[in-house]
Formats: sequence, C-alpha cells, structure tokens
Amino acid sequence: MNRRISIIAICALVLSVCASYLVYRAVAATTARETPRTVQLVVAARDLVVGTLVHDSDLRIAAWPGPLPGGAIRRLAAGVDRGVVSPIYEGEPVTENRLSAKGSGGGLSATIPLGMRACAVRVNEVVGVAGFAVPGMRVDVLITGVPPGGNPLQGPRVRTLLQNIQVLSAGTNFLKDREGKPEQAQVVNLLVTPAQAEMLSLASNETHIQLVLRNPMDTDLAKPLGTTMADLFGDALPPEPVVTRVQSVGKPIPAEPPAAKGYSIEVSNGAAHTVAKFMRAAGEP
Repeated sequence: MNRRISIIAICALVLSVCASYLVYRAVAATTARETPRTVQLVVAARDLVVGTLVHDSDLRIAAWPGPLPGGAIRRLAAGVDRGVVSPIYEGEPVTENRLSAKGSGGGLSATIPLGMRACAVRVNEVVGVAGFAVPGMRVDVLITGVPPGGNPLQGPRVRTLLQNIQVLSAGTNFLKDREGKPEQAQVVNLLVTPAQAEMLSLASNETHIQLVLRNPMDTDLAKPLGTTMADLFGDALPPEPVVTRVQSVGKPIPAEPPAAKGYSIEVSNGAAHTVAKFMRAAGEP
C-alpha cells in the first residue's frame, strides 16, 4: 500500500514539474514577443535650431525602440560638422534630411535649396508682421509707390508683388545709415528664385514693402487688381454711361410741302391796266 502511494506521489510530482516548465516557456515566449526590439542611433542632446553647426556635444547615442526611422544616423561622426536645415528637438533622432551636406557648413546658406536664393528685406516691426514672421512661415509681399507714367491725381498704388514666399530667418542686423553710422534694422530673409530676388531688390530701393502673413496650408494664388489712393477714398470718377440712340424704323415721315407761292399777271388794254393774282398749286414748279 505504501509503495503504491509513493509511485502515485512521484508521478504527480513529475507531472507538476513538466506542467510548470511548459507554463514558464509559454510566459517567456509571450514576454519576448511583447518586448520591443531596440536599436542604437544618434539623437539630439539638446534643441538644435536652423543654421546651427553640429558639434560632438550636440549629439549622443541612445536606444531607439521600434523600427529604424528613415535616413537615421547611427554614428556620431556622420552628423558632426554639418548644418541644421530643419529644427531638431532634444531626444529626437537625427536624420539625413535634417542636416546639410557634408562640408557645406552651418548658417543660413546651408538652408537654401539648390536653385533658390535668400533675399534680405529691410522692414520694421509693423512691416515684419509685428514679429510673427518667423522661420518657416509663409508671407505675401506688397509694394506701394507711384507707378511710372501713372496718373498723379490717383496718388500712389499698392499691389501684390509676390505670394506664398517662405521666411528663412528674421532678426535684427547692424546696417549703416546715409552717414555711414551703424544702426539696428529689422531684416527678414525670404526664400525666392533668382528672378524674384531681382524684383525684391528693385522694390526695396524704389517702393515701400509690406509683408502679409498667410496660412501655410493656403497655397492658392489670388489675383488682386491693386488699389490706388483714389479707389481708397472713393474719388475715382465712374465711367461715363454709354447712351445708345435707337431710331425707329417705319413709314417715312413725309416732308412738309413748301409754302405755296403766288404770282401776278398785268394786262394792259390801251389806257386800262388790270392786275390779276394767281396762286401756284402744290407741286407746281
């Protein structure tokens, strides 16, 4: 009897050990599937603004869970001495499209795409949209002046010169006045084509420039006609109305007959003289 109980106890112990092992393997497999796979890549050690030249202290290696971001840099040497062309925040992976090409350096020039230009426009706080024209924003460029050959009575005219232009940078620069003395001036750098840069350069010297902030999602180009001072005050003369004279077509109105003319005949019979007066009939010559 004791031997039989011992065999049953040993079998139960073996079965419990096997069951415990199977449960452990199942839990370990589930935990392994739930634990994400991490990779080592380069992240920003601090916030990096546009134009910053990256140094060793600006980057660090960190474990990144999940899939590897596209264009991610995995070696510190690959991201050093390159300019930042798009803001990178602390702890964010550093990718190739956030940095300029190797050897191009930092500063504003590293943020200019191929074929484009950065044109500096001197503005004041009001013209610069009261400080809201920050890098990445989109603006329209308005100019005000008297057009060549324009009517002086209509005053200056304002028109939209450029639309949907990206702001590269905005800040205070030290320029020189007419006497050569340094003075502070608000300068906004706009990303334009070479042809647009020529237009802005001429407009800066000959007209007054105003920047108008727009929604970056609004890419439609408007077609304003421009406004003159006369339009602003409502003094513009309206076009004269065109009067069309219509002549009715119908039976011709007969001309009034000429007034009848009379004539006289003098008859002499010896010493007697007689005068007879007659009237011509209508239509008689």
